[in-house]
Amino acid sequence: MVRILPQTKAAAVNPLKSSQPLGAALAFLGVDGAMPLFHGSQGCTSFALVLLVRHFKEAIPLQTTAMDEVATILGGADHLEEAILNLKARTKPTLIGVCTTALVETRGEDCAGDIANIRLKRAEELAGTEVVLANTPDFDGAIEEGWAKAVTATIEGITRPGEQARKSKKIVILPGWNLTVADIEHVREMVESFGLKPVILPDVSGSLDGTVPDRWVTTTYGGTSVEDIRELGTAEQCIVIGEHMRRPAEVLHRLTGVPYVLFRSLTGLRDADRFVSLLSTVSGAAAPSGVRRQRSQLQDALLDGHFHFGGKKIAIAAEPDQLYQLASFFIGMGSEIAAAVTTAAMSKILEEVPAQSVQIGDLGDLEALGDGADLLVTHSHGRQAAQRLCIPLMRVGFPIFDRLGAQHKLTILYQGTRDLIFEVANIFEANGRAPTPEALDPLRKREMPDELRPSPLARH
Repeated sequence: MVRILPQTKAAAVNPLKSSQPLGAALAFLGVDGAMPLFHGSQGCTSFALVLLVRHFKEAIPLQTTAMDEVATILGGADHLEEAILNLKARTKPTLIGVCTTALVETRGEDCAGDIANIRLKRAEELAGTEVVLANTPDFDGAIEEGWAKAVTATIEGITRPGEQARKSKKIVILPGWNLTVADIEHVREMVESFGLKPVILPDVSGSLDGTVPDRWVTTTYGGTSVEDIRELGTAEQCIVIGEHMRRPAEVLHRLTGVPYVLFRSLTGLRDADRFVSLLSTVSGAAAPSGVRRQRSQLQDALLDGHFHFGGKKIAIAAEPDQLYQLASFFIGMGSEIAAAVTTAAMSKILEEVPAQSVQIGDLGDLEALGDGADLLVTHSHGRQAAQRLCIPLMRVGFPIFDRLGAQHKLTILYQGTRDLIFEVANIFEANGRAPTPEALDPLRKREMPDELRPSPLARH
């Protein structure tokens, strides 16, 4: 059984995790016409905004209540009300997603009560705009928890409760934060190929996919509509991707009775087969020929690629669900997990990570534990450790700011697994060292005994 090693350092020298508010804001960005709002100081919002812009290379709608010294002492309810009313008047969002920061959480403000009072007092002015609160202190958890809390709060605040008439072929998909724009788009296409109608929450593939609108839009310009969120209870099935999305699925089931099936990962032949099998069962249709062809291509890639993976030592630093996804992939290809580092010990998925131990820590821990590995796997902040250790770096997760197209990288189902195999194999090919004759024939290094050494006179 894997050992989970707690963090023992007083400070993170090279941080691995991103904060909960950032994760919540990212989830709210997957809702059409939304505006994430950080309830805290301007600095918290600026830092998150920089990371999001550098990763996606897009204009990111993100606002702040801009609490100052006075508000920190006397309370930020007035700042929150002013920010909500200004956003309503200027940007007319369909959803304002309030993400609390450490400043208001440490002070112990009743943000839920404040928002309830604002909605009651300003009901006429806020008509047509939903206000959802996600309690996401920076000092606790990481991006994974923030994403899940935002989705949970959105379902609790908007979805119509009660048993409702089910719409045939309609399914809800709750993707984890680690699914890229390309992953979510691929899931949608796969589901639709079975004749099903997916509603994806959040759907960043509609808002952060790199398209350019024909006019300036002050909010998100794509994603899940508020009306679709309100009618989630009419679906006949919910598919959950990632252990951290179990809580939103449980809330949806409690409110509406919609059953759910959880997939801890969609990477790898076995998990992709399970997903396709479920779609076939729900739709009553056999897998389309195109899906079967993708599976055949993955089988060929597994055969071609496994020679490059066998015996390789991999060091991974990622959020818990992504750590499980990647570690399972590498183990399935015949590699060894030399080091596994993650951000928080809350997730039950850590007990299932195929490694001897999982260290709760930062990229400094990855550098210390990963010395001697054949590959480092983490986000762009791991590039300095890779340079110092002279080990190639495979960039995954968030943020990736020194490479283009991170959001269009496919990592799941048959095509995504195939692409991962090729990517890793090519990294090994590009960084491989040609064996020397001495390494191939260790007998050459062996000292010959004197009695077997030929006499110099024998040469004549």
